[in-house]
Amino acid sequence: MAILHPFRAVRPLPEKAKEIACVPYDVINSSEAFDLAKGKPLSFLHIIRPEISLPAGMDEHDDEVYAKGAENLQKFIDGPYTVTESEPSLYVYRLIMDGRSQTGVFGCVSVKDYDDDVILKHELTRPSKEDDRTRHITQQRAHAEPIMLTFKDDPRVAGIIKDTITQAALYDLVSEDGVQHTIWKVSEPSELVRAFNNVSNYYVADGHHRCKAASRAALASGKPVSSSDEVNFFPAVLFPMGDMKILSYNRVIKVLPKGADTFLTDLKARFDMRPTSNPVPSKKGDICLFLKGAWYTLTLPAPATQSAVDSLDVGRLTDYVLKPMLDITDPRTDLNIDFVGGIRGTSELERLVNSGLCQLAISMYPTSIEELVQVSDAGLLMPPKSTWFEPKLRSGFLVHTF
Repeated sequence: MAILHPFRAVRPLPEKAKEIACVPYDVINSSEAFDLAKGKPLSFLHIIRPEISLPAGMDEHDDEVYAKGAENLQKFIDGPYTVTESEPSLYVYRLIMDGRSQTGVFGCVSVKDYDDDVILKHELTRPSKEDDRTRHITQQRAHAEPIMLTFKDDPRVAGIIKDTITQAALYDLVSEDGVQHTIWKVSEPSELVRAFNNVSNYYVADGHHRCKAASRAALASGKPVSSSDEVNFFPAVLFPMGDMKILSYNRVIKVLPKGADTFLTDLKARFDMRPTSNPVPSKKGDICLFLKGAWYTLTLPAPATQSAVDSLDVGRLTDYVLKPMLDITDPRTDLNIDFVGGIRGTSELERLVNSGLCQLAISMYPTSIEELVQVSDAGLLMPPKSTWFEPKLRSGFLVHTF
């Protein structure tokens, strides 16, 4: 049984929501955050990317940055443009992008469930990102952003969601990227909590680092993890699997050890590889490579084992290209590899290579939701950045404090 926990959210007044709500911290860098927040003093980016409130050039991991984030959050809580719920509540959150909608439940989940694998993971996390988010949580005494979970469709939960969205919405706005975000407050939270008693597991979709950081922050608090203290819960939006869509998560290699010419020759000798005018793989098992100004399609060899991880395209890429040809044995920590969300398109991959920032770009076929479940249920972990879920949640709507 997975726990769903109502919480007393700090939230914007409805008329201020569009000024405040922002993209999640991990889909933009500091420079992009600064540009997005320009002329928007209430933007929630000042809390989740507080380096933009400090002199340009400051390291985002400087002590001053974490202190500034805590200061900015306190201003948000105390400001005349926010309210704090008088009672613990739950919400329904719907996103509509390109005519496709997904609707889930916004509440808190349990650190104990995360630690006990009731909340199932599918990716390794990077220690540096864990450290960063843990410091933000502990200094702000808040989980400022929700993570995205998914669960196997349940008719009772679906019925409550359907009834809730017939009521007046708390927030309803269209963000700059054209995605509609609508949030309703659930009238009877206890009914929804009971409905989730039928859900055996949650699966992490987006936010592995924030999950791990929540667990570390709870441990650091010294409170028993089984207690009802709010530090032991963190916010999530839980979507039924039938509503979810996964995009590709692409890779770039900064430096090719033997140079682009030699690497290209080696690839052609090892694999079924041919030039292509389509930079997007057409089927599982194919990847597209951009180097020396041209695109190629490469068919990966069959999986080395029957493991659910080895069968993934990202697993096969690691086994047949990254490890033997680039000496990237751990994509989680190797600084020679970076990751580009599929929403940015293949033109971003071309830009990175043509600008000289990278020497190789790899366009992936998306991991499926079925593969995510297979890996998670087997207690295995995917390579980092194996899935990109779209559309993204907005941050700043409902903040959990402890």
